[in-house]
Amino acid sequence: MTIDPDEFRAALGRFSSGVTVLTARDPDGADHGMTVSAFCSASLVPPLVLACIDHAADMEGVLRTASHFGLSILSEGQEALSRRFAELPSNRFDGVGYKRGESGVVLLDEALAHLQCRKVSRHEAGDHAIYVGEVEWTDYGDGSGRPLIYYRGGYAQLER
Repeated sequence: MTIDPDEFRAALGRFSSGVTVLTARDPDGADHGMTVSAFCSASLVPPLVLACIDHAADMEGVLRTASHFGLSILSEGQEALSRRFAELPSNRFDGVGYKRGESGVVLLDEALAHLQCRKVSRHEAGDHAIYVGEVEWTDYGDGSGRPLIYYRGGYAQLER
């Protein structure tokens, strides 16, 4: 039995997730980034994370050749950044504050945490590819910030 894609999406929408921006550099050194909510930890030892990227996304082609990628875990005040990196226009980085990790990946300012990852594998999964990265470096704030959350097709906030 095959479930209707809209029904599947509606059911999964009941699972809240944090919001990240995944970044990588193409072979020419150009920066690329996209909003990713399909992200999670996979292992503590070694420290592994995974991100699911739609085959239709430009980032999927960039990640195929990239050796590293960065993840910025967004705070509740960064909804505009999330929307910016979810849309298709070019020049996503214009006017955006960021630093670079040791591998050169972009890490967005004011994020709750940053991860710099070495790509270790890619797996096919339907209309997406799963990229697994070994976390080589992290930084994070003092824990006072609150996350940007995606729930039921929109942004939500934690109650205090």
